[in-house]
Amino acid sequence: MARTASRHAGFTLVELLVTVTIVGILATVAVPMVELTVRRTKEQQLRADLRSIRIAIDEYRRAVDDGRISVPANASGYPRSLSVLVEGADNIKDPNKGRLYFLRRLPRDPMSADAAADAADTWGKRSSASPADDPQPGEDVFDVHSMAKGAGLDGVPYRDW
Repeated sequence: MARTASRHAGFTLVELLVTVTIVGILATVAVPMVELTVRRTKEQQLRADLRSIRIAIDEYRRAVDDGRISVPANASGYPRSLSVLVEGADNIKDPNKGRLYFLRRLPRDPMSADAAADAADTWGKRSSASPADDPQPGEDVFDVHSMAKGAGLDGVPYRDW
């Protein structure tokens, strides 16, 4: 006669508790690592965005110095606003009346907490007339900085980047 073995399949309560405990420990270790990775990625993006905006400002100034952009005699030669870098400026040396563009789009400050703000409003601006240790906006945009509170992973405040 054939005997049929009756076995109950499943996990015991102890096995389930051990598994849940291990998953909890792994999650406790993983969450800070994910937060650190997200912060590091935002900081890398901030550095890249600051670099691209500053290069665009310098290119605008170089175009003024080369006589390709007309500015009033009493102007500094820097753009009036960050939007000028995207909107472009008339190239007065071009017989076809072309425009010079310096940015395809203005990036947002990745550290900005206000997701609804216009990209230009997420950046702190320094005019050519303000000192480096106390950047203030003015009639032109000489430099930009993050307005985010806090410091980067290197300990330097975002505002000083």
